[in-house]
Amino acid sequence: MKIALIAHDRKKDDLIQFTTAYEQILSQHTLYATGTTGQRIIDGTDLKVIRFQSGPLGGDQQIGAMIAQNEMDMVIFFRDPLTAQPHEPDVTALIRLCDVYSIPLATNMGTAEVLLKGLEHGFIDWRLLGERRG
Repeated sequence: MKIALIAHDRKKDDLIQFTTAYEQILSQHTLYATGTTGQRIIDGTDLKVIRFQSGPLGGDQQIGAMIAQNEMDMVIFFRDPLTAQPHEPDVTALIRLCDVYSIPLATNMGTAEVLLKGLEHGFIDWRLLGERRG
């Protein structure tokens, strides 16, 4: 599965803690992340991560394009709901695309844990059915 990992500045430490705790599960999948978040994951774990631009510079849109092309299977996005983000329209568009294309989305650690446990037990295998990427 292809999994996007994104975190706002105040949530980056939480995402590093999360990826460290679930490194074994995540290592079995192709990981993508926005700029700084991806570098922090690479520095803090042994995970391989394909990095996009930072969110404000278009990284959220790059992930959104993959969703629209059915090339992303899950998004874990640790959002900071208490801090205004300069690229909030991009964040909103990314979340909307997850809804439009039925992409499992977690915006906090609790939901992300449930998604990864479900992934581990095959509950997301429906993403592998039907016409998929070439």
